[in-house]
This record gives sequence, C-alpha cells and structure tokens, in this order.
Amino acid sequence: MRVIELGIIEPSNLDLPLYRVSIPAGTGFPSPADDYLEERLDLNKLLIKHPAATFFARVEGDSMVDTGIYNDDILIIDKAKEAEHESVIVAWLNGEFTVKTYYIDNRLGKIFLVPRNNKYLPHEITPEMDFMIWGVVTYNIHKL
Repeated sequence: MRVIELGIIEPSNLDLPLYRVSIPAGTGFPSPADDYLEERLDLNKLLIKHPAATFFARVEGDSMVDTGIYNDDILIIDKAKEAEHESVIVAWLNGEFTVKTYYIDNRLGKIFLVPRNNKYLPHEITPEMDFMIWGVVTYNIHKL
C-alpha cells in the first residue's frame, strides 16, 4: 500500500447539496428539483472524525476485494480509532504496510491479520514480528 499523505488534514468547508429524495437503484429516475433540497452536506464532517489523526493511503493489491477494497482505491484511515475484532486496519508488518481484517481469537489467545480474498492465507501475529496497528480504515473511496 502506498501512503499518499502523511500529515494533518486541514478541515475546510465543502458544502454540497444533499437531497431528501432517495434515488432508487432499480427502475425509475427522480427529479433533481431544488424543492427537494434537504440541507448542505460537508464531506469532511461526514467522513473525518479526528482530523489531526486522519490520513489517506492508496491501495495496491487485491487481498481485500471481498470487502469492496480494490487496487488503486483510496482509504481514509483514523489513527485515533481503537481497532476492534474484525476491524479493517492498516498495519505495519515486518517493514511493510498492509491492509487486512484484524481478527482476535480469544479461544486460542491469538491475533490474525486476515485477507478478504481466498487467494491469500491469514497471518498469525507472533511476538517476534515487527507489528503495529497504524490505524483503522473508516472509509474507502472507490472510482466506478
């Protein structure tokens, strides 16, 4: 994974229109008339909870495709958020960044980094590994 930005995200206003009408994914087409305008939506307020601890990184690889994370997507990573069982995290593992699912097996007392692509096997985290949770992935930006 390539890190695009290492630093503080400066909050700024980016108010875009949010319409109160839902857009059906089946048939039909809603009218985008201004009388349906509900409010203004600031993407920074919606997507970034901890600006001083939030970073972007570009994904390289296909190990997380079953969660909807694809090569060249941009991840929003919150370093202030606590990783929990089955969180998607960015980790530093043996000198490289990786994005995987954080899996805690309380029964065995072990931690695994689990890819979400059947082509890859889980990695058990052992004490001799250079391992650190770098942040929790909160959003994925994917171009259609």
